[in-house]
Amino acid sequence: MAEITKVVLDAMGGDNAPVEMVKGAVDATGKEKNVKVFLVGKEELVKSELDKYTYDRERIEIVNATEVIETAEPPVNAIRKKKDSSIVVGMKMVKAGDADAFVSAGSSGAILVGGQTLVGRIKGVERPPLAPLIPTEKGVALLIDCGANVDARPSHLVQFARMGSIYMEHVVGVKNPKVAIVNIGAEEEKGNALVKETFPLLKELRDINFTGSIEAREIPRGQADVIVCEAFTGNVILKLTEGLASTLISKIKGGMMSSFRSKIGALLVKPALKKTLKEFDASEYGGAPLLGLNGLVVKTHGSATAKEVSNSILQCITFKEQKINEKIKECIQTDRKSAE
Repeated sequence: MAEITKVVLDAMGGDNAPVEMVKGAVDATGKEKNVKVFLVGKEELVKSELDKYTYDRERIEIVNATEVIETAEPPVNAIRKKKDSSIVVGMKMVKAGDADAFVSAGSSGAILVGGQTLVGRIKGVERPPLAPLIPTEKGVALLIDCGANVDARPSHLVQFARMGSIYMEHVVGVKNPKVAIVNIGAEEEKGNALVKETFPLLKELRDINFTGSIEAREIPRGQADVIVCEAFTGNVILKLTEGLASTLISKIKGGMMSSFRSKIGALLVKPALKKTLKEFDASEYGGAPLLGLNGLVVKTHGSATAKEVSNSILQCITFKEQKINEKIKECIQTDRKSAE
């Protein structure tokens, strides 16, 4: 029998808490028998919502937390002062080994700070990056980093590439994933100082399949499986990708409803179109893991609905089963030994 994966879910985080958080937990436990979810938040509110569902009471448990960290709060102060917040209580459960993973749609800043100070970094990891999956023509690509380290150094990007390659191969199932660094041209001599200094370091690595630079227009075409960049660039790419996808979907739907003839055509193409649009739905891929920590921390969109929450919980199972943290530790330790 497979080992149970224990996931802490921040029931108070996000725009749709606790309604969508609770629904997502119920959905996930209904789909997968080898997961237990701890709903951390204000007990009365969470229980009131959970009572609306029929669920396995042995696999969903409420953990009371009386405080909530709001999005506008300074992250460091919030983590220090709100000891009984859902984020702090949940992350401490991961730190103590009472859970394998923490999932939240709450304050990005608080999650990043809490991940590093409460859960802690794997020894040797310089900066944990946020790494979401983004849709491409050929499937998905891992964008690393998308929001955690705006001012990164070359050594950080090298670790991002290695951790991203491990995640893409063992969680997503892409063998020998192609790794590329975001640049303004394909030529090696192009780019800013950070890219120019990082490129030869990535080129020297033998444990990743580095394919060189990638321009932004090539990302949606699936020209690389792991997209390496610092967080400022990564966040711009992520937000533009999400905004463009949403706009195109809206325009396509509007165009199909614009006339009687287009409505008839819409009925004919609906099955194929629905399948295609589903592939560009960010909620299908779960949240963004904060890689390089001693436990798994996953950040979902602030507007996450039950589907994204459920998928984020389920991705934690694969992360544990594939022993991603152990693989990252081994990779970092090998690198440190070779440097000595």
